[in-house]
Amino acid sequence: PSHSQVMWVQAHGALEDLLVDEHPPTAPRPLKDRLQVFQGLATFYLKYLQIFRSLEAVYDQIVHPQKRRMVRHVLDGVMGRILELKNEMVELEFSEFHYFDDVLQDLKLTPEDLEVPIPQYFVREKMRVLRDREKMLAHVMEVSVQTMCLEEAVRVLQVCERARQGRLRHRFMKEIRQAEEEGSQAKSQTPISTLDPDQAATCIQKVWRGYSQRKRTRRERLEEMIFLGMVGVLQRPSVAQLKAQQVETTRRLVQEENEAEYQRALVSIKESVRAVDGPDLRETLQEQIRQWFIECRDATGKFPDFPNAEDGGSTAIFAQKTPDQHSSVSIQQRVTHGVNN
Repeated sequence: PSHSQVMWVQAHGALEDLLVDEHPPTAPRPLKDRLQVFQGLATFYLKYLQIFRSLEAVYDQIVHPQKRRMVRHVLDGVMGRILELKNEMVELEFSEFHYFDDVLQDLKLTPEDLEVPIPQYFVREKMRVLRDREKMLAHVMEVSVQTMCLEEAVRVLQVCERARQGRLRHRFMKEIRQAEEEGSQAKSQTPISTLDPDQAATCIQKVWRGYSQRKRTRRERLEEMIFLGMVGVLQRPSVAQLKAQQVETTRRLVQEENEAEYQRALVSIKESVRAVDGPDLRETLQEQIRQWFIECRDATGKFPDFPNAEDGGSTAIFAQKTPDQHSSVSIQQRVTHGVNN
């Protein structure tokens, strides 16, 4: 079996076991200790969260359209149950933040397992909406864009270029004036006294040692962050990563093609059943209705009234009822009809 099939079997088995734990055959005694109640809710919450991760991965990897619908239905139910458990914990603790240290240790989990991942199909469906919106905006912009003649375009470019040159000239002249002012101030001041060679060397050493130590500290801090995984390193993707991306892209295309084929098959199969099996089904239903009339006549001595449209019409005939029950219903309808008249 494939990896997704194995994950589905494991997740389905874990979900069945969890449902048995939540609904045991015998009703448990009510717990009065708030800590025990919270630990029970937290245990269910973490287990459902692990099942949710597995089902989300299965739904992302599977390509069969009918299986995807079934997994999606279970996945939506698990997400709803997670929200219910979260709400119960909030109402119990009167807080949005909870501590699962003891439960994590019992279940042999890490704090990373507490993170609720965003299902990938949320992002993909949103991307489709955004892509359609961008296409609509592009179409609107193409319609609303006004064209200008060549002379007007040249005039706009000339205005912008003259403004740019004016700003550059203003900045250049400002720098010249500042340089002249600084030169005049330097001339008016007394000459700077020269330092002793030993003192000058000491100042230079202080500056250089501070610069080199700061540079070494930044490098060591970066290496530590990379080692702890808090800073990512830009690396070229490996062959395995490129192959995984290619497989994921191919899987997305297969999912879309299978979904489109499934939608086409729904229409074609319905039309085929209506054209091929429709006459046979119609004759079978008519024969069953005739048989029902005959059985009711043999049981009561008279033909019953045809069920009203309010009661479902001929649908009531195919219900699991005896001729006596149908005849009693028809008699009651005739009596009610006579009273109303």
